Amino acid sequence: MAEDLFTDEFLEPTSDALYRLSGVQVDYRTPAGVVTAIQGITVDIAAGGITCLAGPSGSGKSTMLRVLGLIDRPTAGKVWFRGTEVGGLGQRKRRALRRTDLATVFQAPTDNLLDHLSVGANLKAAAQAAGQPDRTQEVLEQLGLPGTADWRITALSGGQQQRLAFGCGLAKGASVILADEPTSQLDSASADLVLETITALGRSGITIVVASHDDRLMPLADRIIRLHNGELE
Repeated sequence: MAEDLFTDEFLEPTSDALYRLSGVQVDYRTPAGVVTAIQGITVDIAAGGITCLAGPSGSGKSTMLRVLGLIDRPTAGKVWFRGTEVGGLGQRKRRALRRTDLATVFQAPTDNLLDHLSVGANLKAAAQAAGQPDRTQEVLEQLGLPGTADWRITALSGGQQQRLAFGCGLAKGASVILADEPTSQLDSASADLVLETITALGRSGITIVVASHDDRLMPLADRIIRLHNGELE
């Protein structure tokens, strides 16, 4: 059963929190002025299992993922990853963490893969970029896609492409996979396959953080963080 996580207290890092966000705010400058995407976010995310970022469109879920993925820096507040305050890290160290520890799965299946490479070559490229050994056949078996290593990406269904995107995270040895609405562009049957993959990966010890308003995901989550208008509910 999922646990709702929220607090108003200022938190300091602890050993049992994979991520710790304290008073995090993210502002974006636009031609119309400054837009605050999230504010006052203070929350822990434990290692392992599935954490769901829930909320309507525009609630700040994608911005949260960008902060967790070390893409966006907070305008205010602090973020710790594995006990290290990452806001002050230089771009090189942040890129190194993204390359080896973090993987991202986007909404559109085709945005996650290199369509000029085969299925197996996509997995090999992910592993090589992170300095990991090639485990293509093992990963394909784990994804339920055996025998597809030589297939073109376009030969896979949308659901299979999304499963392969999660597989690229496996291939690179990522400890965290961040997924932004991974079922939103899939039909029901394909979405079910992706949800099966998310469940299996969460049970394997990988930390899965999913931004979604897919009601089918909520019962599968170990933790739910609810957002509304950029704030914790």
